[in-house]
Amino acid sequence: RPVTFGSFNHFTKIAAPVLALWRRVLDAVPGSRLVLKASGFGVPATVAYVREQLRASGLGDERVDLLAPTGDAADHLALYAKVDVALDPFPYNGTTTTCEALWMGVPVISLAGDRHAARVGLSLLSAVGHPEWVARSADEYVAIAASLASDPAQLDPISRGLRQRLRASPLLDHAGQAARFGAALRECWARHCLALPQPQLAAL
Repeated sequence: RPVTFGSFNHFTKIAAPVLALWRRVLDAVPGSRLVLKASGFGVPATVAYVREQLRASGLGDERVDLLAPTGDAADHLALYAKVDVALDPFPYNGTTTTCEALWMGVPVISLAGDRHAARVGLSLLSAVGHPEWVARSADEYVAIAASLASDPAQLDPISRGLRQRLRASPLLDHAGQAARFGAALRECWARHCLALPQPQLAAL
């Protein structure tokens, strides 16, 4: 099958500049396709609106598949088998969707921005040891996508190793995160106490 890019993010994150860049990605990889999945795609009026936005960006019906909501989480995750490379939207990156894609062995390309919501992809991908999938410009985003898609054979070993990378990363180190968060709270409290006037401190 052709190389397939995908995004399972809510469509409100996918504005015209995102679609324009994703069209560049598809143009850079001849024959490639785009798969989108979102909760609203089970509503005909929503699908008609989305198709209109896609066409306005040069993404005709023959290039994009829209997937309706699934019955449960297992069915939802199984649909990542249709995707070779996931595309993170911007400036509001995905969080759950990025983790889902990585868990299912799908690499994710993200565009880093200048605020928290635009740097979630950078944080998540760095945590699993793949900062090279984070672009700093639109041109780099296209280049990373084209590079990953240029040799589908390279995706297989990447895919097989992603879940273990995620398991071994700080993202799934729940005990460690709890300990770090607790230590941060204690440090905040200690700093607060040191900043108090002595009479107030003695009353604690």
